[in-house]
Amino acid sequence: MSDLFWLTDAQMARLAPFFPKSHGKPRVDDKRVLSGIIFINRNGLRWRDAPAAYGPHKTLYSRWKRWSEKGIFARMMAGLSAEHGEKTTVMIDATYLKAHRTATSMAAKKGGRGRLIGRTKGGMNTKLHAICDSQGRPIDLFVTAGQVSDYIGARALLSRLPNVKWLLGDRGYDADWFREALQDKGIRACIPGRKKRKTPVKYDKRRYKRRNRIEIMFGRLKDWRRVATRYDRCPKVFLSAIALAALVIYWL
Repeated sequence: MSDLFWLTDAQMARLAPFFPKSHGKPRVDDKRVLSGIIFINRNGLRWRDAPAAYGPHKTLYSRWKRWSEKGIFARMMAGLSAEHGEKTTVMIDATYLKAHRTATSMAAKKGGRGRLIGRTKGGMNTKLHAICDSQGRPIDLFVTAGQVSDYIGARALLSRLPNVKWLLGDRGYDADWFREALQDKGIRACIPGRKKRKTPVKYDKRRYKRRNRIEIMFGRLKDWRRVATRYDRCPKVFLSAIALAALVIYWL
């Protein structure tokens, strides 16, 4: 089939340093299996519907599940994005991702973190929080339940911000503690103030217009059906699907 996705040898060479070591029986063709995993995630297919050219669908699923739980795909994205270190500007924002009924149909295991799926006006959702560079390329991702405030994602991502000069964000991140935390890190905030503020907040409106790049990034991630609609019950596996999409679109 001419419309199948295949990783190139150059792309495989960039990903190889992140592969876990093989113990016992050698793994089957990494290029074939990873290309099949990407094809399934991009098109939102069931694993059993994988084209025969990618080999047995059980092999694809077991590799996907095992590497997702180990965080391999997230480390791939983080590792490749770190090679293009941003020095000037980063942007922060969040978006809702619709949860399919297959992701919410069973109760979460006791003692776990839960599914990270919340009920909002738009239904059952997961919220994706992201940091991207000045070109709109994602460098850090974090997921929460849909009803969680943007502040929670900001607090989680704050310690992982790169050493830059500016951070762009919308009014949802207008909080005194956040601005002070950025100032302590030597980062200038370009965030408009909330309308309820008694004293208006000054910000660079010309610089703020560049924030549309993170909105474009979210739109491109949602072109992948497994990202736009959450089918996976495990939040770690779902985050791997998002990281894989970001990896293929921006960093390979």
